[in-house]
Amino acid sequence: MHRLDACRCQTLFALASIFAYVSSGLFAQPPGALALQESRKLMLAGKLTDSGHAEKSTVVVRPVEIQDVLVNPGMGITTFQRFNGQELNPPFTWSERGPVTELPQAATKPDFPGTSIAYLRWYWDTIEPEPGRFRWDIVDLALKEARKHGQTLAIRLMSYSDHDPLPAWYRDSGARRANKTTDKDGNIWQPDFSDPLYLKYWGELVAKAGERHDGNPTLDSVDISSIGYWGEGWSDYMPEFSVQKPLIDIWLNAFRHTTLLMNFDQPEALAYGTQHGAGWRLDCLGDMRMKYPEMLEIYPQQVVRTGIQDVWQHRPVSLETCDTPAGWKRDGFDVSYILSQALRWHISSLNVKSSPIPPEWQGQFEDFERHMGYRFVLRRLEYPSAVKPGTMMPVHMWWLNAGVAPIYKEYRLAVELQSGKSKTILRIPADVKKWLPGDAVVDESLYIPDDLMPGTYRLRIALLDPRTGEPAIRLAIDGRQPDGWYDMGLLALEQ
Repeated sequence: MHRLDACRCQTLFALASIFAYVSSGLFAQPPGALALQESRKLMLAGKLTDSGHAEKSTVVVRPVEIQDVLVNPGMGITTFQRFNGQELNPPFTWSERGPVTELPQAATKPDFPGTSIAYLRWYWDTIEPEPGRFRWDIVDLALKEARKHGQTLAIRLMSYSDHDPLPAWYRDSGARRANKTTDKDGNIWQPDFSDPLYLKYWGELVAKAGERHDGNPTLDSVDISSIGYWGEGWSDYMPEFSVQKPLIDIWLNAFRHTTLLMNFDQPEALAYGTQHGAGWRLDCLGDMRMKYPEMLEIYPQQVVRTGIQDVWQHRPVSLETCDTPAGWKRDGFDVSYILSQALRWHISSLNVKSSPIPPEWQGQFEDFERHMGYRFVLRRLEYPSAVKPGTMMPVHMWWLNAGVAPIYKEYRLAVELQSGKSKTILRIPADVKKWLPGDAVVDESLYIPDDLMPGTYRLRIALLDPRTGEPAIRLAIDGRQPDGWYDMGLLALEQ
């Protein structure tokens, strides 16, 4: 037999093995995978490579895109002051005081989007009721509850509000007050943010929070919040930026590993925080009142003037509704304009205060969810139909990020070869954090371990959590298996 004929026979034998395996019914073609077993000759039949070997055929997979709303890490509509499956707030009211005990599940499943993030806030007097006595058990419980409900936790610590006072011990500590009891807001003890005692005591709280929680994998993000009601960063007693800066720095120093989000209200502070590695958040998405034209005029221009247009490429943008969606509808606000503007700002997460979404708007909100954050679609996969153990296997992937933002944490693109109970994971060296909206191409060669036995293998793909090694990201394609991997087709390992 000639050398060329022998090569052809080996290739035909490998393809015949795959065909026989498929025909036997032991292998179900992944749903929606177009031309999964399509073989495309890279060269004319019988044409030799420089080494004298015939070219192998290539399996081409074109998965079918799906339009489901996907629940994925670090993005989506969040729960607020509660977790997945718990009672919603009334349409127009909510509490700013986060839970301090375990909350019950709702009797029936709430009509609310599934979500990967729980967003909780607590006041200073809750976390530090006495000087130096910190109730970290409250945050620890929230982290535990987030894990139990399949979520991560985003948090804010707030010093006070117009209804929630500073801790009594702080007011009695000799700290300076910014207003008098005879002022129009005299019923509220307003702190002097330039007082060294404020920086000292608030800074100690922030530092202790960082010591205990920075880098916790369940902690999704932390708001930078030091000044004003609810820690939003504005006040009638606003200090100079030279005073604001150290009140931002305490957060930057305490949380070097967990994502920080800078509040929007003060332009100089917003620019400073984002220039030092923070993402940004806005607490009043959707305020369409003509008396305060934030959504129509102020916010879009401030994004440009503070130079934060491209922050989304490296750090997340998180927004919160002004009022609630039901409040928007009551006041006649333009929901299409509001949601479109959020997408133009490359939103990853939205807090609607765990309030019901008006039934008439649910379709618009679902379409919004399909575009916010990241949304990965595998458009095309190519790999050889047969390889030998101990050799390199070329893999070509064409991906589309159909969302408006990248993924901000590390996940590992991987191929799994599965035969019976045998599973081998091959990591693909792709930095998925660089997959901005649009197309991404991955061309790599993967080493096939030399100890793998010849035979027919399923080839599956997934994005893995680097901490657990398990599939973590839902793709916008058909073919997802119960264990989170996506079945792409067959690969023959030859002798």
